[in-house]
Formats: sequence, structure tokens, C-alpha cells
Amino acid sequence: MKLSKMPLHWQIFIGLISGVILAVASRLLHFEPVVTEQVALLGTVFLRALKMIIVPLIVSSIISGVTGLGDAENFGRLALKTFTYYIMTSIFAILTGLILVNLIKPGIGANFGFHQIPQHIDTSAATFKDTLLRIIPTNPFASMVKGDILPTIFFSLLFGFFITRAPQPYRQQLSDFFQGVFEVMMKLTHFIILFAPIGVFALIAKIIAQTGLQAFIPLFKYMITVILGLVVHATITLPLIIYLLGGISPLKHFKAMSVALMTAFSTSSSSATLPLTIDAAENNAGVSNKISSFVLPLGATVNMDGTALYECVAAIFIAQVYGIHLSFLQQLVVVVTALLASIGAAGIPMAGLVMITIILKAVGLPLEGIGLILAVDRILDMLRTSVNVWSDSCGTVLIAKSEGEGGLKVLSGKS
Repeated sequence: MKLSKMPLHWQIFIGLISGVILAVASRLLHFEPVVTEQVALLGTVFLRALKMIIVPLIVSSIISGVTGLGDAENFGRLALKTFTYYIMTSIFAILTGLILVNLIKPGIGANFGFHQIPQHIDTSAATFKDTLLRIIPTNPFASMVKGDILPTIFFSLLFGFFITRAPQPYRQQLSDFFQGVFEVMMKLTHFIILFAPIGVFALIAKIIAQTGLQAFIPLFKYMITVILGLVVHATITLPLIIYLLGGISPLKHFKAMSVALMTAFSTSSSSATLPLTIDAAENNAGVSNKISSFVLPLGATVNMDGTALYECVAAIFIAQVYGIHLSFLQQLVVVVTALLASIGAAGIPMAGLVMITIILKAVGLPLEGIGLILAVDRILDMLRTSVNVWSDSCGTVLIAKSEGEGGLKVLSGKS
């Protein structure tokens, strides 16, 4: 089979494995700089191309999606379903992490040299009140230029809603304009997706060449706890939700979303993966643009199941390492704060690491504890981002089913 004829998810998988092989070879044969500088440039170009289309795609998709909903009743119903799903699955994820970290106790008996927190981590993370205020932009165009997604989404939702209240012919003209912009952005997305195997190859090669494998050994139990929690949530909790509530086949849906999931794994960014997530949800899973353009941009910013689970485990792991006992009430504070912090976390690499400072402050844990988990954060970031995107996509097909969309390709009873 010619490579160009091979399904894209297999091309990406081959790129991922090839990147790992090149990175391991570079460390054995001592040519890491070639990988981390020259080869990594290909990954940087791919990532920049994805980031280039994020803001115009979000703006056009949300506005066209909201105008497609029609009236305020449809808008309110869809928003209620979306946020109910996001909060419910995030709580399930956090509780999974809480149970596992208390059962496995990865930090008990661990012997680490404590390190000061790295300078590039911002310890003055925003409070929940600040996050709420930041949602409302003082200048929406400045927010778009800076790539600040929450206020961009908020403005786009309002703008789209009030287009539906505008008189004719302006209502139809604006609706057609943003629908046209969205169609152009999806064409551009399809073009960039063609280069995904090369981008994934370069990104994975750089990560493994930089970190190696030796950093994982002293943090093995901590990694296993986080990974086990992510696996339980991704392979048991979410599949049960979409199967029991929507009659949706988890395996069919996983196959439909495979390209987006592998891209999320390699980029560690749910925002950068958003164009591919929308494309897969519409073309592979059969979700309408009306649903996907509303649910997925919101999910890429506020629905962070994997990040919430990780933050809960990491905070309690740090407490265990320091020998600090957290009471039931303090662990409840961790759960609530992890939920709020995950909502405020940006869909970018290492965002969860920054947001964990909020949790550490909330229960009085030392901020230098972040230095303990920094060595293995990148690989865990890749995994939790994949879970974030998987949860977004599960919510999208579930909400589409609840809205009566009969054209879904991932229903259990359909081929």
C-alpha cells in the first residue's frame, strides 16, 4: 500500500513510532542536538500552523454554530447540556484520581532531593474570581491577537446570539459570512492535517531526545498512579457514559477520533488539536456542524478531565512526599479546587503544571513541590491532553444524540 493511500491515523502512528526510534538512537549514538534542533524544526512549523488557525476557527465556528441554533431556547438548552456534561465528567475524573492516590500512596516512603521551583513557572496563578473576570474581554480583538481563548469564546457566543436578534437582511448576511469563513477555515485545516505525520514524528523525537528514560525511574509509582487514573477514566468511565446514555459505540467513536487523539498526544495542546477534533467529529463521527462548533471550542478551553485528575493526584502526592497529612476536608478542598483550576487552565502544553500552584496554595502545601514532578510532567501532559480531547469528543457525540441527530456514524446499531 502506498503511504499516500494509507489512512491518516496509520500514517500518524508510523510517524510517532519513527520519532521514538530516532530519539532513542540519537541518545545512544550521541547526536541529540540534531534531533532537538534540526528535526524539531519540522514539529515547530506544524505546531505554528495549527496555532495559526485556532482563533479564526474558534470565532467562525462558534458564531456559525450559534446562528444555526436559531432561538434562545435552543441556545440555552445546548449550553445547559454542555456544561452539565463537562462538570459531571470532571468530577468523575477527580474522584478517580483521589481514590487511586489514597490507595496506592505513591509518595509514602519516597526519598527525593527537594528542588526549588523553576523560574519559568508562574506561582502567582490567577484566582477563580480573576478567571471569571478574564472571561469578559475589555477588548475582544486584543484577546484574539493574544490568543486568549476564554474571552474570545465569550465574545463569539454573544456576537453569534445577537446576530440571530438582528433584523433582515443583516441577520442572513452575517450568518452567511461567518458560515463562509468557517468553511474556508475547514479547508485550510484539511490542508494542514496532511502534514500531521511529519509534525508528530518531529515533536515526539524532540521530547524523547530531551528527556530520555532515566528521569522516569524515581517517579515510577507516581506516574503509574496518574496513568492508571487516566486509563480508568478514558476506557471505563467515559465509554460507559456514552454507551449507557447515548447508545454510542466507544470503539467506533475511538476509531473516528484516532487522528485527533494522536495529534493531542504529540502536541500536548487541546487548543492546537481543536481543528482536527472538529474535523473528525463532523466527518468521521457524523456530528453536525451546529453541535460540534458549539461544544468542542468550549471543551478545548473549559473541559479538562485529564488535567483535573492529574492536579488532584499531583497535589496529594506532594503532600505524601513531605509527610503532610491531608484531612478529609482538605482533600475535599483539593477536589473542588482541582475542578475550578481545570476550568481555568489553558489548552496549551504544561498548563496543568502552572495551575497546580492554585491547589498547593489552597491546602498550604509548599510550592517547591512542583520541582518533584517536573521531570516526568511532559509525558504525563501528553497523556492527560489526549484524555481531555477524548472527553470533549465523547460529550459532543452524546449531546448530538440527545439533540436527535440520526446521522451519527458511531451508534452501536449502525455499521
